[in-house]
Amino acid sequence: MAIIECVPNVSEGRRPDVVAAIVDATRRVPGARLLDFSSDRSHNRSVITMAGDAAPLESAVLALFEAALATIDLRRHTGEHPRLGAVDVVPFVPIEGVTMDECVALAKDTAAAVAERFRLPVYLYEEASSNPARKNLEDIRRGEFEGLAAKMATRGWAPDYGPSLPHPSAGATVIGARMPLIAYNINLATDRIDIAKKIAAAIRCSSGGLPYVKAMGVTLADRGIVQVSMNLTNYEQTPMHRVFEAVRREAERYGVQVLESEIVGLVPAAALVGPAECMLQLENFNRSQVLETRLRESDGTTKVTKNTK
Repeated sequence: MAIIECVPNVSEGRRPDVVAAIVDATRRVPGARLLDFSSDRSHNRSVITMAGDAAPLESAVLALFEAALATIDLRRHTGEHPRLGAVDVVPFVPIEGVTMDECVALAKDTAAAVAERFRLPVYLYEEASSNPARKNLEDIRRGEFEGLAAKMATRGWAPDYGPSLPHPSAGATVIGARMPLIAYNINLATDRIDIAKKIAAAIRCSSGGLPYVKAMGVTLADRGIVQVSMNLTNYEQTPMHRVFEAVRREAERYGVQVLESEIVGLVPAAALVGPAECMLQLENFNRSQVLETRLRESDGTTKVTKNTK
């Protein structure tokens, strides 16, 4: 059985009715299974997780674009999270019985369909991009929606698909294929954004911090606190507990405590087993002791459960 994960990020997290309409559009596509969705008011962003085979996922993504573009106007959008488009990014992730090359092909097919149907510029990223300067999402997104027209007029920044000018209200979108990542946030007991930004700079890979960690400091205005918002792109090489401890130590340097951490969307079981082994100091622990692992080994199938927020 082939299982591909798809995790669209849309630039809306403050209007529940709009988010519900976008999510419902994906629910109506046979064969595309909605696994999870969550919204963040401060980021003004929602993350939707689906799974299925290639054809139904492509159909679900097109349905999502149709709903999102009808209700999201970036000319009136504000939020803490950087964004380039109404549907900001759509990654396809190989989970089981499918190769990365197949996900790359799906990303390209979907990108072409989105560009043609909605007259929307589309950039490819990660494994789907053959341009080294346009593999990293943050490089493509730099300048955001407000700087998109000027960026697209710059040499080397014509989109991979679609028109050479931004969509007036939806900007552009980024579609690609990548390995699983974990969206992981740590909230701090302070309202000082300078501290969150210093911690983010200290731990992210691009600043000489932890490998496979992307991080930024953001304000959660509705709570009066700040957050270190992260993507962990290889949880095996840099596990979650190592990231948590690094943030905690950096925060202590500024006399700040960690309030809590959160996972946005879904996470592989192995990403939680590793920290459990370390923090609980489990002796002679074998990962086959995990119930779900044993069940999968016993009948050779994978069960994907629904877990919506």
